[in-house]
Amino acid sequence: MNLGAYVDGIGVLGPGLPDWRAAARILRDAGGYRPAVSELPAPSILPVAERRRTGRVVRLALAVAVEAVRGAALDPAHLPSVFTSSGGDGANCHEICTTLAGPQRELSPTRFTNSVHNLVAGYWSIAVGAMRPSQTLCAYDASFAAGLLEALVGIAVEPEPVLLVAYDAPYPQPLHATRPITAEFGVALVLTPERGARSVARIEATVAADAAQALGDAQLEALRRGVPAARSLPLLAALAGGLPQVTQLEYLDATALRVQVDPCG
Repeated sequence: MNLGAYVDGIGVLGPGLPDWRAAARILRDAGGYRPAVSELPAPSILPVAERRRTGRVVRLALAVAVEAVRGAALDPAHLPSVFTSSGGDGANCHEICTTLAGPQRELSPTRFTNSVHNLVAGYWSIAVGAMRPSQTLCAYDASFAAGLLEALVGIAVEPEPVLLVAYDAPYPQPLHATRPITAEFGVALVLTPERGARSVARIEATVAADAAQALGDAQLEALRRGVPAARSLPLLAALAGGLPQVTQLEYLDATALRVQVDPCG
């Protein structure tokens, strides 16, 4: 069964990829990628009290979500959403473990609140007043593909626009030694059931017994391999390229999510 939708908005933030416009230019220009430290903007859409409690994972995810929604020119309060991450806020997990391993085991309420996997979905709902259904997923290295499937199934069941947000960030040591994530990377897509004035492309996805697609640029491929959310890069490259093509995104158990991309040009 093929699941399809139109891509109306895109947000990207990662090392050397400060936004979708810059990322699209780099992904079209093979060999033009130069990694750089990601600058995460303060989440100005949040009230001041909540803004102070956010870590880098929340700032990363909200930044790409805002960019994608603005690109689609839709009201975020009325968008169902899917958030997906391989591990959530690893820095907060590290702080909790450090506290519990020490002599003073009292956890702050903020640390406890920020430990849940649907942390970002909660902050997003506060920031934009979203009251629509929201799903938060985790599927290890397949988290982006799983989130994309969830969003496309949602559109098939209830034909309305959906916001998809995938994000990952490195764990501090010693967790990093066991689960090495090399950089912060976030991507957001606004998917719609019908073509509109802002539609970039139509995508159709199906699970297949394929290998995941590698990228030709060695540094972009290292980013793809090093961050679960960056497994989205072959799809982003296809969206940036402006030509019909098929991409294979890493999924579960030696399968891939095969995505046909047909630009709206």
